Amino acid sequence: MGKNIGSVDKAIRVLVGLVLIALVFVGPQTLWGWIGVPVIAIALFGWCPLYRIIGVSTCKKCAAE
Repeated sequence: MGKNIGSVDKAIRVLVGLVLIALVFVGPQTLWGWIGVPVIAIALFGWCPLYRIIGVSTCKKCAAE
């Protein structure tokens, strides 16, 4: 299980995850905002299972190895 998420992709995922979680408390206050938790977890691990399935990698350093 190698890393397949680059640093820009990680930053975007963390930002989107935080926005989704914030919606639980500030916005429409639905449970859909908790989708941000796995989005942040995937960014922290640096590995996306969907990217693995479709054969995509945004990690330039990892692709060179």
